[in-house]
Amino acid sequence: MTTAYTTDPRFRLHTDPTHPEHAGRLEAIDRTLSATALNDRLSHIEPRLATDEEIIAVHTQTYLARLEATRDQPAGRLDVDTYFTRHSAEAARLASGATLAVTDAVLTGAAANGLAAIRPPGHHATASRAMGFCLLNTVAIAARYAQRVHGLARVAVVDYDVHHGNGVQDIFYDDPSVLYISTHQSPLYPGTGALAETGAGAGEGFTLNVPLPPGVGDVGYRAVVEQVIEPALRRFAPEALFISAGFDAHWADPLAQMALSLAGYDAIARTLLDLAEQLCGGRVVVVLEGGYHLRALAVGWANLVRALLGDDPPADPLGPALDPEPDITALIGRVCAMHTLP
Repeated sequence: MTTAYTTDPRFRLHTDPTHPEHAGRLEAIDRTLSATALNDRLSHIEPRLATDEEIIAVHTQTYLARLEATRDQPAGRLDVDTYFTRHSAEAARLASGATLAVTDAVLTGAAANGLAAIRPPGHHATASRAMGFCLLNTVAIAARYAQRVHGLARVAVVDYDVHHGNGVQDIFYDDPSVLYISTHQSPLYPGTGALAETGAGAGEGFTLNVPLPPGVGDVGYRAVVEQVIEPALRRFAPEALFISAGFDAHWADPLAQMALSLAGYDAIARTLLDLAEQLCGGRVVVVLEGGYHLRALAVGWANLVRALLGDDPPADPLGPALDPEPDITALIGRVCAMHTLP
C-alpha cells in the first residue's frame, strides 16, 4: 500500500526571509525529495483548506476571526515571535486542511501511512492565540478530526520537536481520549512541559512530558523511547498515531542545544512506526513542525519518507554529535514512577 504525501507551493507565501521559520525550509525539503527520487514513490494528496468547523473544534471563534483579519492588514506580528503576512491565514488553513486530507487517506485505508510537509508549524498555537511561529494547531485539529469524523476513540500524539508543544497540551489537557507525549529541551521556550504537568480532571495521566537537559542525544533519546514512550503507547493502545516531527533537536540546529544525530532521529521514527504497526495497524500521520538547520531538516525529512516507505536506513551525512551526553537515568526513573510505567 502507498504512503500518502501532501505539500503545496502556497505555503511559501507565508514567509519572512529574516525569520528562522521561512519558506526556504520547505524548499530545502522539496529539493532533497526530488534529488533522491523519493517524490516519485509517494501518493500525492491534493491539499484543501480547513473549514471553520474543523478549526473551531480546537480553536476559539474569536481567535479564528483575529487570524482571518490579518488578510487585510500589512505584515506584522501576532506575538513577539510570530509574524504574519496577508497570505498567512490561508497558509495556516491550508496546512491544517492538507493534514486532514492525509488523515482521511490513512484512516479510510487508501494509504498505509502519510506525511504532511506543511508550514507554518502548529504545536505552540493554543485555543485562543498564536505562539512560537505557529498560527493554527495543525496536529490538534487533525487528532480531533480523526475522532469527530472517523469515530476513533483513542488517539496518540508523540511530539519530538525540541520545544514543548504547549498548545497541544493545553487543548487536550483534560481529555483522556488523547494521549500527548512530548520530549523537549528544558529550560527552553516556551517554558512549559514540566514533568508534573500530567493532565487535569478526567485527563489526569494522559499528558506525559519528558523535559530533557541540554546535550541529550542518541543514547538518551533511545532510552526515553524504549523505557517511557513505548510502554505508555502500549498501555494506551491508540487507534491512530500522530507524530509532530521537529528536527530542531539535531546537534547542528541554531535554536536549541540538543545532540540528536540524523541516525538518532531515524531510530526514533522507526521505533514509533514499528509500535504503530503493532498497536493500530500502522496508521500513522507525520506532521512537520520545527527544524532550522536546512540540511538537517531536509535530510531528516527524507529519512522519514524512507522509513514510511519501508526502505533501509541511509547513512548519516552529518555524523554524530561529539560531546558526551548527560546521564538521564534518574530523570527517566522519575517519569516512569510518576506515570506508573513498568
